[in-house]
Amino acid sequence: MSDTKTFLLPDLGEGLPDATIVEWAVKVGDTIRLDDTLVSMETAKAVVEVPSPVSGKVLKLAGGAGDVIVTGTMLAEFEIDPNMPQRADGQDTGHHHGGGHAAPAAPAPAKSEEAPAKAEGGERADSGTVVGAMQSSDAVRSEQAVAVGGVKAMPAVRALARKLGVDLSRVRATGADGTVSSDDVKRAAADGSAKVGSAPAAAVAPRAAAVAEAPAPAAAPARSTLSQSGRPMRTQPPGVAATGQPEQLKGVRRNMARVMADAHSKVVPTTLADDADIHAWLPGNDITGRLVRAIVVACKTVPALNAWFDGDKLTRTLHPQVDIGIAVDTDDGLFVPALRNADVLDARGVREAINRLRVQVEDRSIPASELTGYTISLSNFGMFAGRYATPVVVPPTVAIVAAGKGRHQMTPVMGGFESHKVIPLSLTFDHRACTGGEAARFLKAMIDDLARAS
Repeated sequence: MSDTKTFLLPDLGEGLPDATIVEWAVKVGDTIRLDDTLVSMETAKAVVEVPSPVSGKVLKLAGGAGDVIVTGTMLAEFEIDPNMPQRADGQDTGHHHGGGHAAPAAPAPAKSEEAPAKAEGGERADSGTVVGAMQSSDAVRSEQAVAVGGVKAMPAVRALARKLGVDLSRVRATGADGTVSSDDVKRAAADGSAKVGSAPAAAVAPRAAAVAEAPAPAAAPARSTLSQSGRPMRTQPPGVAATGQPEQLKGVRRNMARVMADAHSKVVPTTLADDADIHAWLPGNDITGRLVRAIVVACKTVPALNAWFDGDKLTRTLHPQVDIGIAVDTDDGLFVPALRNADVLDARGVREAINRLRVQVEDRSIPASELTGYTISLSNFGMFAGRYATPVVVPPTVAIVAAGKGRHQMTPVMGGFESHKVIPLSLTFDHRACTGGEAARFLKAMIDDLARAS
């Protein structure tokens, strides 16, 4: 009887409940070697490669691209080949599956049969697999570009291509060793030279005449608020008729929904708002850089807001360093990378670090470790619109600063009034861990620092 193994999806992050399939590197019937890339998965934090835990034949795959797989459920099934390299018994890579999670709301047919929690017969128990940096003997394998279908690209680039509707096999690669880069994908998406499903130019030309003779599709009828009898038309409930279809949240946006709901249920938020007068600023001041500096000054003045709070144990941790989570808005959802050691960076260092984090977020190459561990947060939503806000404090942090859109206002001065530019500030804090006085002093420290010329 052949020896089979059911591979359960390991925890790809810090307790992430699920992940989304980006692209399989194999298909059913293929033979795969130990530690070769099995699939690229998108989590709330990154696109990572899942290596094969065994060498052998692929018997079953859990779903297709875009399907959500719950951590601890079947990802793939293999028929182990004893003549190929296998991981030694007892060799653990350090990642574990944890307890089972609830099944996804709309599972794909391919994953309707969940693997048993324990091994039976000739089936081996799954010992866990490290993803992204897999411990293999004494070597650590980090994420790298892998050739799938003759195209060499990083998992994040493949995810970007899928999102933009770009066929990687038709993209001109400019990266090292013929690797397709994110810039190559963006360029192809912009000029439309590699759309998914579009035929090559040579194949399109002979059919041009036939296409021209085909009748044009009938135009969709114009919407009207009146019925054919001229009476107002009643709108049916969404359950009766709907033009749009429910869309399952995935990846970053899925995690954002969970995190916001968790924060709403745990934190006791209170928000203070005021304006910072920046009339004295000299030319060349970086708004984000100045906001970061002001937060650092305020954290040193009132350490209680640069802290973590454990509501279950009722413990507070004050941090000597200031690591600021910078909110970055993307089409996929909200990212909050950490600006590490902001208290020792100068203005140039802050700008360079923020630019680096933004680029890594945009091309989805940011390490998962850079999306956790910050001690306080900053949202500069004013670069778009809005004056004041009630930003959400995400545990274990206890405070978040939000900066609105700058404006000019009339300010009383000696002998009359002047037009001064101000930045609206909103500070939300967890009232379980901070007092109103501490929050007010924190906000005043920020305002005083922002009032300085440079």
